[in-house]
Amino acid sequence: MAKRFRGFLPVVIDVETAGFNPKRDALLEIAAVTLQLDDHGYLQRSETISSHVEPFPGANLEQESLEFTGIDPYHPFRMAKPEQEALEMIFRSVRRAIKEGGCNRAILVGHNSAFDLSFLNAAVDRTGIKRNPFHPFSTFDTVTLAGLAYGQTVLARAVQAAGFDWNSDKAHSAVYDTERTADLFCTIINRWHDYSGGLISMPSQAV
Repeated sequence: MAKRFRGFLPVVIDVETAGFNPKRDALLEIAAVTLQLDDHGYLQRSETISSHVEPFPGANLEQESLEFTGIDPYHPFRMAKPEQEALEMIFRSVRRAIKEGGCNRAILVGHNSAFDLSFLNAAVDRTGIKRNPFHPFSTFDTVTLAGLAYGQTVLARAVQAAGFDWNSDKAHSAVYDTERTADLFCTIINRWHDYSGGLISMPSQAV
């Protein structure tokens, strides 16, 4: 894995939020899927980690966003964790996967990845977590990759174009969206693996 992505471990992230402003609006769900290579060099899902998240003190909750996701931030059965606890749980698994893959750092994979990374970074800043395993600005964006591979940029259509079912009733759950995004990313990367004959040119030194 370390050789495939220049020392980076791709980790698929999806967040569900109460708006579009990462500094003002609440982070409500986060899910991560770590990836691994099989014995033939094909990328596949490894572990899914997720948490419901308590709105941070003073967080804004946009009603339109809550209606879109169907999330009740204060439902007693959400079993939500404070931001710091939720992130530290995710980060522990990511750090373990980085070590197991012989990598140096994680890189976020997401559908509209800049959105997910902005909420992740804002939560890290709020909680004061010092050891964020993710690259602070680089990402793999499956919108771009799916547009190239399938001519589709909407997640549901891209997932279907990649040969997977899409369940609209489960959409906008962080776990479901993350696992489907992971399947999409792996399929695109594996298509390139087949096209290139498994040959990836690696520079002798990182740049």
